[in-house]
Amino acid sequence: MIQKQVTKLEKLAMDAYVYGFPLLFNVEQMRRYVEEGIGANVATPFNQFSHAKTLATPADTFVSINNDTVYSMAQLDLSVGPIALHVPNTEGRYYVLQFVDAWTNNFAYVGTRAIGAEAADFLLTPPNWVGEVPKHMTQIKVPTRLASIVGRWACQDEHDLKNIMALQDLTTLRTLHASAEPQGFPIVSEDVPEEIRFFERLRVTMLDLLPAPQDMALQASFSALGMEASVTSPLLGLDETVYNALKYANVSGLGLIKRTLLSGVSESENGWRITFHAFDYNTDFFEIGTKEDAEWIITDRKKAFMERAVAAMGGLWGNHGYEAAYVMTWTDEKGQTLNGAHNYTLTLDPLPPVAAFWSITMYNAPDYYLVDNPWHRYSIGDRTSGLIYNEDGSLTIYMSVDEPQNEREKANWLPLPDGDFRPILRMYAPDQRILSRDYSFAPIKREGNMGRK
Repeated sequence: MIQKQVTKLEKLAMDAYVYGFPLLFNVEQMRRYVEEGIGANVATPFNQFSHAKTLATPADTFVSINNDTVYSMAQLDLSVGPIALHVPNTEGRYYVLQFVDAWTNNFAYVGTRAIGAEAADFLLTPPNWVGEVPKHMTQIKVPTRLASIVGRWACQDEHDLKNIMALQDLTTLRTLHASAEPQGFPIVSEDVPEEIRFFERLRVTMLDLLPAPQDMALQASFSALGMEASVTSPLLGLDETVYNALKYANVSGLGLIKRTLLSGVSESENGWRITFHAFDYNTDFFEIGTKEDAEWIITDRKKAFMERAVAAMGGLWGNHGYEAAYVMTWTDEKGQTLNGAHNYTLTLDPLPPVAAFWSITMYNAPDYYLVDNPWHRYSIGDRTSGLIYNEDGSLTIYMSVDEPQNEREKANWLPLPDGDFRPILRMYAPDQRILSRDYSFAPIKREGNMGRK
């Protein structure tokens, strides 16, 4: 088959798509939290916490949401000016408030690893803010007008929820100018044809929520595609060549990100994709709790843009590896796609070394949502009660659609969907042995389909 020759305009449009996908995908998820709510997190206005009161379930239709922690989410609009944040003394309980800007950069962490368990106060300030920070507060500079706080509280089980709720009640946001009204989300014209509306959304949003200074030159180059500042959208009267380039990239750009996600830009071991550095595309904004270290920065911006797009599609709002290390897989030890038509085992020997906790969570594909099942078991980890360990201290996890009959298999069972699936192994506050790759990740082994009813 003859391969299509990509024109310069089509290439530029593809670059714009990859560059802008995380921004638009992220803002859309922020909008869901503000206007609709997601699962256990009810819709909540800007600059207030939405505190979930339960662990996540399949009703929480968010990419790769975890079932280990209770979420406290907040969508920030700093058009109102500085915002005060208070966190309580957690008496040693693991928690993290992860700060994510509109471009999905993790730019700050407040939590057990970053500041310890003591109570503390912070002043969240908008871009280019000039003012005096109260002596009892620590400033956190927010790079973009819109941003997110993704809070996670380690939860032992449902009986532990009341303890978390007490801490949530003490975790607060307060706007210093109480009468200020948030500006809200960028307003996009619906007049632009749907087949190129992605680029109109990007045009409006990227000119409102400015990127890192080093990215401005690339962003300015998109003016050749009609993506420049204007009251009336330049995309309404495009030259046919430009219009066709945007149409091409609207389809091909998404396909490229999906293919890269599945093929992987990260190293792998026994089928597991090692994503410790999947969220290292922030090169400019380092506030409290972050590491401005070459080990955790992707300096190649082209590579960083693709990594950022892939991370948004496959695991939006994931942490830096030093806060939580993730590995995920789509294949078994022989490279065959994981599918619920078969049974599988995973033996962790030794167990992952962590300072906080570890878990393996099951997701369907290609949505990457929690797998619905009648037994309401969505993950297995070191806090799962009733697990039966092997005599040598290792743990074998059994994966199948149907409930096993054997006592050990039933105790250590993680239900599968009927179709393709992708598990994620999370390790919170990972030991250096994990980050330095001295710990090996065992393969998932296909055991056939003998257990299917």
